[in-house]
Formats: sequence, C-alpha cells, structure tokens
Amino acid sequence: MTIAPGKNIACTVTKEPLSEADAKTIARLMRRDPSAKRKLARAQRLRRQRMNVFNRGNRDWISREKPAAVVAVRTGATWSMTYTPDIAGDLAKVARWVKVDAKG
Repeated sequence: MTIAPGKNIACTVTKEPLSEADAKTIARLMRRDPSAKRKLARAQRLRRQRMNVFNRGNRDWISREKPAAVVAVRTGATWSMTYTPDIAGDLAKVARWVKVDAKG
C-alpha cells in the first residue's frame, strides 16, 4: 500500500513483537500520536519545573526525573499519526506486528 506524505494513518498493534528493538520502534511510532505528544510535552514541562538543583563541590548539580512511559505496546493498541516519508522504514520493519490503514 502506498500512502501519500501528509495523510493521516491509523495503526493497530496486531501482535506483540518478540524482540525489544521492534517493541521500541513501535513505541517510538506510538509517541507520534497527537494525544501522546501532548502528554509528553506536559510531562516534560512538569519535570523541568520539579528539577532538583543542589550544590555538590560548590557546583550546581541537577537531578531530573526519569520520563514517564506514556505509551504501551500491547496487542490491540491503536494510534493515529500523520504519515511522513521518514517513517516508511520503521513501518516496513514492524509490518509483521502493526496494521496500517489510511484514514479518510
């Protein structure tokens, strides 16, 4: 299936991947969903506000929270995103586990 750049696509995880690398690739694609982007941006802003700055050897040291996992790669998980040519390789790599449909 060929998808024109700029078109919206809907993706669904049909089966959980066996390798950690493929799970990370799917999670990276899932973070392109607009609602996930909003959650990530809000979490980043809150982490920046709660940043702990302390003095260590007369220098400012910063300890920052670990980022939250806002997406989970599970069978049946769905998300939508705008198709761009740079993700074609990622979608081809995980095609065994992800079903891609063109929206509207």
